[in-house]
Amino acid sequence: MKRWFEDAAALVASRVPADGVAVFFQSDIKHGGAWIDKGAMVSRGAERAGMRLAFHTIVCRSPPGTPTFGRATYSHLLGYAWPDKPPGRARAAAHVIPDAGFTPGRKAMGVHACVEACQFVLAETDTRTVVDPFCGWGTVLAVANALGLAAIFAYCVVHLVR
Repeated sequence: MKRWFEDAAALVASRVPADGVAVFFQSDIKHGGAWIDKGAMVSRGAERAGMRLAFHTIVCRSPPGTPTFGRATYSHLLGYAWPDKPPGRARAAAHVIPDAGFTPGRKAMGVHACVEACQFVLAETDTRTVVDPFCGWGTVLAVANALGLAAIFAYCVVHLVR
């Protein structure tokens, strides 16, 4: 599963246009008693595709200190850009979002995280279209539209042959 996940991230990253960014939202999970760092898997895949990390924000899904069984109370919001076209306009940004905001489903990306990702696209790139290949609840697409970005649901079935 880990290799498939990294391969899927690499495939998505490799399809990002030169002036675009790839943004991933991943929560770590516990499986078989061990933590699986999905943010690290995304990082390996995006870097393998040739992209570099442009930002990394922690999004709190539950108040700090909340005990859980098998699901982290935070998620990684990771943005990647091409080395020859890094986002050029510097801006101050939070590295921790204390509340994910409204989430339409238990595993959905919260509205505050979606706003942060879309504001990054607006402020740091010339891109004005958001494509969500793994659309779950459509939160990021709704936020993108609300902020004036075009949004495309591009259901992606990733089949990787070894």
